[in-house]
Amino acid sequence: MAFDFKKEYREFYLPPAKPGLVEIPAMNFIAVRGKGDPNEPDGEYQRAMGLLYGIAFTVKMSKLGDHPVEGYFDYVVPPLEGFWWMRDGGAMDYSRKEELCWVSLIRLPDFVTKADFHWAIGEASRKKKQDFSPVEFLTYEEGLCVQCMHVGSYDDEPATLRAMEKFAAGQGCALDVGPGRYHHEIYLSDARKVAPERRRTVIREPVKGT
Repeated sequence: MAFDFKKEYREFYLPPAKPGLVEIPAMNFIAVRGKGDPNEPDGEYQRAMGLLYGIAFTVKMSKLGDHPVEGYFDYVVPPLEGFWWMRDGGAMDYSRKEELCWVSLIRLPDFVTKADFHWAIGEASRKKKQDFSPVEFLTYEEGLCVQCMHVGSYDDEPATLRAMEKFAAGQGCALDVGPGRYHHEIYLSDARKVAPERRRTVIREPVKGT
């Protein structure tokens, strides 16, 4: 049976629908950076998705090619994630999506090295006749965070964020969002197939002690 990150690391991907504190270790990702409204048809965000999944599945299917990856085991491609912030550095404002900046990510298994990543960039570029150079290998250690499962529309997240901030304050912590410390979302539902009111999104905010 293929290794499923969501099931094996439930504390990171399947939190309850009430806020809690969690320590997030360093993880490796493939990532694409951009800005603007993620809902814009054929916009920068939509193009980033094609790049990310192109590399994610090139790595996953390396088992069928002539590039053996040391330590490889079969796995389910982890869910799409995103770091988000406003271009002006202010609080998240869901009414100004054109001012959003983002890093879209998909986690890599630990056995994938930078050399394997660069092989995948070359392999995908060759096979798909497409420029995959915007994709980067990113190692990120999030540290102490407050997180919660949000069920509903992305535009309804502010109420969940307020509950998370209140919980963090009750634990002697304050939100620590800023340069290099991001509002973080993990998408467990396919927005193309799941109605807004049923979508499940892990929301995570970095915190620090007060």
